[in-house]
Amino acid sequence: MSCLINTILVGARSSPLSKAQCDEVLLELKPFYPEIEFQPIWVETTGDKDLKTSLRSLEKTDFFTKEIDALVLSGQCRIGIHSAKDLPDPLPQGLVLIALTKGVDPSDSIALREGDTLESLPLGAKIGTSSVRREKNIRELRSDFVCVDIRGNIQTRLMLLDEGIVDGLVIAEAALIRLKLTHRNRIFLPGERAPLQGQLAVLARADDEEMLQLFKCIDVRG
Repeated sequence: MSCLINTILVGARSSPLSKAQCDEVLLELKPFYPEIEFQPIWVETTGDKDLKTSLRSLEKTDFFTKEIDALVLSGQCRIGIHSAKDLPDPLPQGLVLIALTKGVDPSDSIALREGDTLESLPLGAKIGTSSVRREKNIRELRSDFVCVDIRGNIQTRLMLLDEGIVDGLVIAEAALIRLKLTHRNRIFLPGERAPLQGQLAVLARADDEEMLQLFKCIDVRG
């Protein structure tokens, strides 16, 4: 399609990781529409503000997406960009998934302090994770590990690791790649992965045919 739009208003979380994700979507779009630019509206969602609620108790809710989706529904943004694994199910009425990106490495890793190995960690070492799925995978590696809830953005969680509050930290490899943190000491965490981990989701209003057509070129669903 020929594109008459130069700037797209985008809603997204205000974290460094979310900003990198927006850049990634724009970079994928640029070869098809070189003139396109994003004008982001950065949002602190409920999930960013509420650091006490355990993610273990949450299913496919709008904990990390509600405020962004509201901006799209109200017309203040044309699209919202989310981590695909954070999408609520079902999507809010009036919104549709217009693109699912190819994404990056979907695996999980355990970040460790420099010089540490899985074998060198003490008995009962504390591993930070808020995921039941990841906890199960951790216990397959060493049954003595103690899993503790940990919240906050990637940088905050890594700081807790570096300060010795936890001895290891489960983190999506995609986050390390996008934040250029692949120099960190880490090991691969085998086991089940979260569906759509590493991929990004672009949402728009169901009646926004222009956005639907525009983003078809980066939608891996075909």
